Amino acid sequence: MAKKKASALLAVLTAFAVLTACAGNSGGSKSPAAGPNNNTQTATETPAGTKKEPVKISIMANLHTPEVPDDTIEKLLEEATNTDLKIQWVPDGSYDEKMNASFATGTLPQATYIKNQTSLVMLRDAIRNDQFWEIGPLLDQYPNLSKLQKEVLANTSVDGKVYALYAERPLSRQGFIYRKDWADKLGLSAPTTTEEFFTMVEKFTTDDPDGNGKDDTIGMTDRSDFVYGAFKTVASWFGTPNNWGMQDGKLMPEFMFPQYMETLQFFKRIHSAGYMNQDFPVTSKTDQQSLLITGKAGVYVGSMGDVAGLDQKITEVNPDALLDVHHKVSGPNSEYGTWAIPGFGSVVLFPKSAVKSEEELKDVLSFYDQLMSAELMNLITWGIEGKHHTIEDGKVIPSTDTALTDRETKPYLSLQIGGISTIDGMLEAKHLLPSKAKAEELIVDNNNYLIHDPAAALDSLTYNQDGARLQEIIKDASYKFMLGNIDEAGFQAAVDQWLKQGGQKIIDEYNASYAAAK
Repeated sequence: MAKKKASALLAVLTAFAVLTACAGNSGGSKSPAAGPNNNTQTATETPAGTKKEPVKISIMANLHTPEVPDDTIEKLLEEATNTDLKIQWVPDGSYDEKMNASFATGTLPQATYIKNQTSLVMLRDAIRNDQFWEIGPLLDQYPNLSKLQKEVLANTSVDGKVYALYAERPLSRQGFIYRKDWADKLGLSAPTTTEEFFTMVEKFTTDDPDGNGKDDTIGMTDRSDFVYGAFKTVASWFGTPNNWGMQDGKLMPEFMFPQYMETLQFFKRIHSAGYMNQDFPVTSKTDQQSLLITGKAGVYVGSMGDVAGLDQKITEVNPDALLDVHHKVSGPNSEYGTWAIPGFGSVVLFPKSAVKSEEELKDVLSFYDQLMSAELMNLITWGIEGKHHTIEDGKVIPSTDTALTDRETKPYLSLQIGGISTIDGMLEAKHLLPSKAKAEELIVDNNNYLIHDPAAALDSLTYNQDGARLQEIIKDASYKFMLGNIDEAGFQAAVDQWLKQGGQKIIDEYNASYAAAK
């Protein structure tokens, strides 16, 4: 497979020849970019031909694997970009807590990844207070960073100004993964309505789907994540708005819509019948997935793309297990819909407490401009050809050694900037697993059924200051309702508390922002 290579990457591959016997073919069609001008020439050679000292760059990144990664990929990145990287890996479950603590103590690194849209919203006041560098006016100076989509950058902006680089994400990966072998044994088809879904989780619990003669299975496994767990996806099936919706011409929060209460009642029904893990409000993602992998549960609601990793692990436990994916489920009074993100997952900000000057900022942006080249983005996405993946028909076949990829490549996905629509020559996967190929098709199909958040680009000062605290009132009441600890009146009392403690101000401010944006 013919590919162009830049001298910087060739130097890396030579230096790590023992690891890269086949790596000369691992890149795309574009070479790692040098800085766009003399101020960002840090990763190339000086005009005199003498290589500059590596630029030191500190990074805080989200760790989605159990252990800190091997530094093989990191060393390759350093050689290719002439940098000395200091990456602080923080486990996903405690990431926001660590990031907020570091911000409070002024110890954030030069490049700080923000976990998701909600975490970014919580930093808007700090951004307004000049705690982070505005980078929007600089992006056009960089050949790769300038390709970031203006619409997505706008969704990350604060008061129309861009402070963040973003990692591109599909608008909706949501659906569910289920034990097809169990469904086939019980004569169940993929559910298309919420009642059929209920029947599936019921039968997976009561009808001995694994055939061992024991009452030891549950229908659904869930976790303590109100967004990326099961709740928000199922809420979409009932027609619940995505965070905010229009009610009588006015923006109102999702939990003040009847569809939200229908979803709570649906979960309460499943939980009280014993068709899901009873401790789901305190269950981690690892434990949630373990219930499926070990054959204790039959349905996993969330990202359909997770099927590949789950399939690998479940067949190690039970070679006869068969997973499948599905997405279109409609509620009794609604057509199928799925909540959408605003085009990005994580973002990276540049704290002024760590980046002391515009020249230093340009050094860091130069690193990210190079990182956004096809060669380096393919490297952190897929690793080294011949070791972490192979190429077939111009597409990537990842190694089946998930222990190896979890240790050496998967964590570096957290460093991603941009994505397939903004990086020429970025390699795509060739999915040999039928359920994974189907999942990717359904993720694309979800684009036809998106429920967008109408308040994504709007602003509320009160929400920025108190939104996280106030949301805990609703989250706590939602869990209590689903567990059967409060009734509808108790939930409404929590909503009233939310309104009195600042929620009404949030509603008013979002509507004012919406009116101003028209």
